[in-house]
Amino acid sequence: MIRIPVFRSLGAAFAVLLSVAWADTAPAAEWANPDLLATPEIVKQNIGKPDWVVVDCRGLGDYAKGHIPGAISLGNSCSKALRDSTSRVFRDISKYEKLLGKVGIGNDTHVVFYYGDMGTITSATVGFWILEYLGHDKVHVLNGGLDAWRKAGNRLDNKPTMREPTTFKANVVASRYGSTDEVLQIANGEMSDAQLVDSRSSGEYNGTDVRAIRGGHVPNTTINVSHKTTLAQEKDPKSGKMVTVAYFDPDVAATKFAGLDRNKRTLGYCQTGTRSTMTYLQFRLLGFKDPANWDESWRVYGSQLSYPVADEQWYNFASVNNKISSLEAKVKELEANNKK
Repeated sequence: MIRIPVFRSLGAAFAVLLSVAWADTAPAAEWANPDLLATPEIVKQNIGKPDWVVVDCRGLGDYAKGHIPGAISLGNSCSKALRDSTSRVFRDISKYEKLLGKVGIGNDTHVVFYYGDMGTITSATVGFWILEYLGHDKVHVLNGGLDAWRKAGNRLDNKPTMREPTTFKANVVASRYGSTDEVLQIANGEMSDAQLVDSRSSGEYNGTDVRAIRGGHVPNTTINVSHKTTLAQEKDPKSGKMVTVAYFDPDVAATKFAGLDRNKRTLGYCQTGTRSTMTYLQFRLLGFKDPANWDESWRVYGSQLSYPVADEQWYNFASVNNKISSLEAKVKELEANNKK
């Protein structure tokens, strides 16, 4: 049976109809700082100018196969070229000054980082965060990366681009760097006015996916929002299912981070401070007043036995060693069979 609502007055009926109409026409979310994202049109208009540098954040092999005409490579993916072997920022800031100046990036240069797909999107956001940490106020990310560039009808080039060296001087913004000491204060309840966002998967957060000596999460973490869930979605023509795509969407991001106070100190973290650089970019896009990326993240925190951990699990070395031994035995068996 269908129930038809009975209204006590025309005014009540009008109010309900108005609320339904408002829900259908509710304004879409907008970025507070939309200029941090570049479009293919902006890149195409400016890539030949001396004060604009476009950086391909993929590996050198992918760059050589085809890149945006005029884009440069740092000789490696941005996430590797701009950090040390432990995936942390260089302590010696002069290394950044030399590297950036050598490839033609100066203090007055607009820098656009771009990526290939979902697998390299965080390489571009690493570049974005590090330049912001260095105090550069003209840094952008190409929304959609190479997919957006191609869909706009633009071609690729396989000729490398070299720019004239220039001078870059860092003006470090310390507040954009989240430290382990600061996170320990949050974990111990000594910094209640700060927000801590875990950008890892739910398995990592809950301790079922252990990627350090200890699994789990930092006590007093405000929310766990996997970085991939904050991106746009579209229907896959083959499967008909909604899939995540490498585009930043204000509606999705605003919904995922709706419970946070944009006026509070807010830090993002993950395993190596890589995925959380994407979270940092979204904080900046949404207008958070004091965002930071926790550089050391869980790789360092989860390996310290004295730090407090919620949902704590330990890495099972015995189980892993047994699996490795079993795999080695199978490899030897296959090699022996091949020799016969």
